[in-house]
Amino acid sequence: MLHKPQLAEEFRETRDFAYESKFLLNSEQADLICEWARRHMQADPHGSGEHGDAYRVSSVYYETPQFAVYQRQGSYGRSKYRVRRYGEQDRVFVERKTKTDGQVSKRRSRVPIEELAQLVTAAQREWPGYWFQRRLQLRQLAALCRIDYQRVARVTHTENGACRLTLDQDVHATACDQAAFLNETNRPLHAGSVLLRDKPYILELKYRYALPRLFRQLLVEFAPLPQRVSKYRLAVETLGLASAYRAAVQCATR
Repeated sequence: MLHKPQLAEEFRETRDFAYESKFLLNSEQADLICEWARRHMQADPHGSGEHGDAYRVSSVYYETPQFAVYQRQGSYGRSKYRVRRYGEQDRVFVERKTKTDGQVSKRRSRVPIEELAQLVTAAQREWPGYWFQRRLQLRQLAALCRIDYQRVARVTHTENGACRLTLDQDVHATACDQAAFLNETNRPLHAGSVLLRDKPYILELKYRYALPRLFRQLLVEFAPLPQRVSKYRLAVETLGLASAYRAAVQCATR
C-alpha cells in the first residue's frame, strides 16, 4: 500500500527549464527498466512503498471552451494549467507547466486542499494560489478532467547535473468540472477510463543540458522507442470531451 509522500515545506517554487524524453513501454520492458533504475539511481525523497520510490498522482487539468489547449493554439499550446495532489496530502499544488523549444519549466504554489474553492471565487492577493486563479480567469480556463496514476521515481546526480526517471502506470481519467479530490480510501484504485492498453507504462527521462551518460546507457541497453505522448490529450480523446466542439466546428465551416 502506498503512503502519502512527505513534501518540502516551501509554498511557492519555480523549476528551471529541463528536457523531457518520453517512451511507451509494455509490462516486460517496464519491469526491466524499473529494476535497472533501482540499481543505478536513488529513490525519490517523496516516495514510499517497499522501495521508497512510489506514490500516487492525481491532476485536474484546465481547458478553454474552445479547447485551445488541446488544439495547441498559440500560447495555449505551450502551457498547461493543473492542480496536482500527491497521495492523500491535505495540500495540493496549483501549477503551470510550460514547454519552450523542447524544454519544460514549472511554476507552482502549494495551497490547502480545502481552499481550492477560491479558484472560482474572488481570491485575495495574499493567497498563495492567487496568481494561478488570475490566469484561469484571464485565459478563460475551467476544470475539464482529472488524471490519476501510480508513479515510480528515481533520481541521481550526473556529470550534467541532477536527473530524474519516472515510470507511470495505471493511468486513468475522469471528466470533472471542478478541482476536487476524494480520499484514496473512498474510491477504487482503477477509477475512470483507461488511457493506455497495449503499452500501459510511460517512461520519462528528465535532465538538464545534454543527455547524461547514465541515460545513454539505459537507451543502449533497452532500446525503448521515443514517442510523443500527452496524458492530457489522451484523456480528452479517450473521454470524448472534444467531440462536441469538433462537431460544432464542422457545422460552422459547411
